[in-house]
Amino acid sequence: MLFNAMDKWWGNQGKRERPHEGLDLCLYRDREDRILRLDEKTKIPALYDGVVVRVVDDFIGKSVIVEHRLPGSDNSRFCTIYGHTNLPRGLHVDRIVKAGDILATLARPNKSQSNIPPHLHISLGWIFNEISYENLDWDTMDTLKPLKWVDPLQVISRHFL
Repeated sequence: MLFNAMDKWWGNQGKRERPHEGLDLCLYRDREDRILRLDEKTKIPALYDGVVVRVVDDFIGKSVIVEHRLPGSDNSRFCTIYGHTNLPRGLHVDRIVKAGDILATLARPNKSQSNIPPHLHISLGWIFNEISYENLDWDTMDTLKPLKWVDPLQVISRHFL
């Protein structure tokens, strides 16, 4: 599912209540040009250097929020959110990560979610200093005014796609 999409690609495939705040990835093309599906063995690397600032439950697994310090961003924080994951032992708030470090693997939807394939949700956003990370979860993120979502396809290098 693309950024700002209003149509669901899972379940009843109806309309979303709000525009999609990220990018959902469940298929990829390998070097032999085959289309393959991500699964619960898929390892999820950190896109950029940063620090884990929050772990929250989502409807499939856990979401990991990583803050990235960027030059000239004194009054805001740039964050990447990796959704629908299983966390390894040792991943915790305040852990420093480097680009390429494995953060998690994909969570497997439970039996009641059998119509949803394993997929990675990636959201990117500017979080302004008025917001505390303790207040960020999937119920509040879309309603917070000082949070500005960014289209992941405009930021992520083609190297990752």
